[in-house]
Formats: sequence, structure tokens, C-alpha cells
Amino acid sequence: MSADVGDGLAPGVEAITAPPATLAASSAQSPASAQEPARGYRVTALVVASALFMQQLDGTVLTVALPTMARDLGTPATSLSLALTSYLLALALFIPASGTLADRFGSRTIFCGAIGVFLLGSIACAQADSLAMLVAARFVQGIGGAMMVPVGRLVLLRSVAKEDMVQALSWLVMPALAGPILGPPLGGLIVTTLDWRWIFYLNLPIGVAGVIGAWLLVPDVRGDSRVRFDRLGFVLSGVALGCLLFGFELSSRPGTGRVAIALLAAGVLLGAGYVRHAKRVADPILDPTLMRVPTFCLSVIAGSLTRITQGAQPFLLPLMFQLGFGLSAAKTGLITMAGAIGALAMKALAPRVLRRWGFRDSLIVSGIASSLGYAICAFFRPDWPVAVIVAVLGLSGFFTSFQFTGYNAIAYADVDATRMSAATSFYATFQQLTLSLGICTAATILELGTAIGGKGVPTLGTFSAAFLTVAGISFAALVWNRRFAEDAGADMSGHRQAG
Repeated sequence: MSADVGDGLAPGVEAITAPPATLAASSAQSPASAQEPARGYRVTALVVASALFMQQLDGTVLTVALPTMARDLGTPATSLSLALTSYLLALALFIPASGTLADRFGSRTIFCGAIGVFLLGSIACAQADSLAMLVAARFVQGIGGAMMVPVGRLVLLRSVAKEDMVQALSWLVMPALAGPILGPPLGGLIVTTLDWRWIFYLNLPIGVAGVIGAWLLVPDVRGDSRVRFDRLGFVLSGVALGCLLFGFELSSRPGTGRVAIALLAAGVLLGAGYVRHAKRVADPILDPTLMRVPTFCLSVIAGSLTRITQGAQPFLLPLMFQLGFGLSAAKTGLITMAGAIGALAMKALAPRVLRRWGFRDSLIVSGIASSLGYAICAFFRPDWPVAVIVAVLGLSGFFTSFQFTGYNAIAYADVDATRMSAATSFYATFQQLTLSLGICTAATILELGTAIGGKGVPTLGTFSAAFLTVAGISFAALVWNRRFAEDAGADMSGHRQAG
């Protein structure tokens, strides 16, 4: 699942990040401006939103189908974590290159090409007859996704007037928010009545419509292409991150111990090589000196711990409900959509909460609530009332989404405007990496528990251990949340004025 929507890009965030003067100016538009019909930014935003909707729908539909896919491919359900991880890894590797490519070749060209790559990956996923082919196809999908959404958002930011930006971003996000809500029940319906391969064919009409709309209606804006692309840094960082993630993924699988150790060792060495390289070049693809900015550093660390847990939950819940509870894919989808509804309900409240209590206290309280929600999932059992499970998931989604909204806003509070692009790439990369790490962590615990239990499938006790582990990781973020200054991000939230 992409971090873009659940991770804070939604109506309400713009109100946090916009200066008070900007908000006042926006609310004081002239009557003629307010009554102007269907502005161009709405068309651009909706075309870009089609790509974000497709990506969100694809990710959330897929998680519900994992047990059925595993049965058809002849592999354990936990092994399909590789398919989820490969997609997120591709996002992490190629997001930093998206801005440079858009500047060099034109944002519309890259945006349309990215949708095409995503669709080719979708077709390959639908045709997959083995785990290896599915993993490779998902990686191709991820390459398209890495270019598709960031470049689409870049088109919007560069082509829309400042006074229209808040509304444009709202038009961008609202269709995309439907993806996580529609995805789980739609995935359950497809798996129950059709074939899981239709999950990927579903992307084709949406993607084709997006390409046609973009080519006809979206401006081909370009930025400054004079910045030299860090090719060596791109290779070093990409290979290092890939070795680390897949090394960790393979570490729990039988017969792969030596390969896992070799990958982890290579990842550490290449990572050290990248850090050394980054100190010597003017524009490294991932700038480690950004971690010297206190609010950015704390947001990256605390947000990463929380995202590990968020990456694990959409992987664990459908497996537990279907393998542990014996529920159908359709019923699983209906239950798990509660988290997305809770996340959506939070969006309108976030600005007011942050203005009243500030970033530090709000993140501490929401972190405790979110971690408790994940911990309660460990005690779900088949005899629990569905209404109670739905309520827990809804509240957990509410508080987790609030955390991501806060982290995404405060991360850039003290970043200089000249480094904003680099900071955005750095932060987005770590978003995807830690979501991948969450899936790896959950899969490792399930694999170990299954091997120890000797029953061939994870037991409810194994799922409980996995949920408690990731809840503990999420709770550890409180240590870093407490290190934020009491007035951190006050210019964004307006907390000092409210106090």
C-alpha cells in the first residue's frame, strides 16, 4: 500500500501546512473567483487522482486475496510477503529519481510512461504462474508507481496557482481515498465470485483512461534540469537497500540462511559506501545531512517505527481472518475496510487538534492510542463480536492516520526551501522502506511460529505474537516523540496563538 493517502496527504493537511496569511487570503477570494465554474486545476487534479486511485485500489484489493493466490500458486501464504515487499522496494528505489526524470523529459511524458509501466506490470501479475514471476511483475509495477504518483503530484504543484492549491490537493486526494475503502470488499468479492487475476486486470481501464486524459489535458511542465543526476549514488543506495530488505525477508525461510547473511553483509557494506559517497558530491540522491535538522530527524525516526507497524497490519489481518478465523475473503474485506474509514474520519479533525494541543502532545497521545489498538488486535478471536473488531480497527486507523498527518507536516517545519525537494525524496523513500520492513517483520514472525508449531500454517498464537511485536515497535516511537520541543511546528499548527 502506498503511503500517500494513509500517510497524511489528505484534506486537512494542507490547512496545517499553509501559513495563516495564505489561509486568510484563500478565504477572502473575490465573489467572481469563488463562482468561477470548473477551473483547469480540477481537471488536472482528477487526471492525476486516477493514477493515485488505481495504485491505492490495487494495493488494498491484493492483501485480501493473498490466501487464495498462495493456494493457486502452490506456496505458503506467508511467502507472498515477497510480492508485497518487492513492490514497496521498487517504490523506495525509484522515487528519488522521479523528479530529475520529469525535469529532463517532461512531467507529462514521464507520467504517461509510468502508467504504461504500471499496466504492463499488472498484466504480468495477472499472468503469473509462480511466486518468482509474481515477485518480478510486482517489482515492475512498483517502478511505474514510483514515477506515477510523485510526478503527477509534481505536475499539480507546478501548474496550479497558489491561491488554488488547497482546493486542488483536495480534488487530488478525495478520489484516491476511495481506494482503501473500496479495495478490501472489492477484493473479497473478486476472489469469491471470479478469479484473483481480475484484481490486476481491473487496473487496465483505469490506467488507459488516465493516459488519455493526461495526454490531452495535463500540461507538460518542466523544472530546472541542470542539477546533475547522482548515478553512482542511485546504484549504491538502491542495491544496498535491496540487499538489506531481501536479506531480512529471506532470513526466516528454510535453506536460505547463507544467502540471507550474504545479502545483509553486502547491504551493510554498500550502505557504508553510499554514505561515504554522499559526503563527496554536491547533490546526493539521498542527502544524509538532512538528519541534522532536529524536527526532520525526529519525524523520520518516530515515523519509521510507526510505519513498520502500519506495514505489518494490512498483511497480518487478512491472513488471520481467513487462515485463523476461517472467514471468507468477502467478509474479511468488509471488516478490514474499517481502518480506512477511520483514517478518512480523522482528516477533518487533525488541524483543530494540532492547533489546540500542538504537535508534541498530539503525537504522544495518538501514539499511545494507536499502539494499544495494534496490541488489541493480538487478542482477536473468532468468538469476538464483529462490531467490536470493526470498532477497534476503525479507532486504530483513526489514530494511526493522525500520527502520519502530524509526522508529514512537522518533518518540513525547519527545512530550508532550497532543500525541500531533497527532503521530500528522502522522506518518501523512508516511508516506503519502513512499510516494506513492516511486512518483512510480520512475515518473519509468522514463518518462525509456523516452523516451531509444525502445523504448516500459522496458529492464532503466532498471529498474536506478530501483532504484539509490531505494537511494541510502534510504542517505541514515544521515546522520540517526547524529544520534540513543546513549540515544535507552532508556525504550522498555530498552537502558540491558541495557547
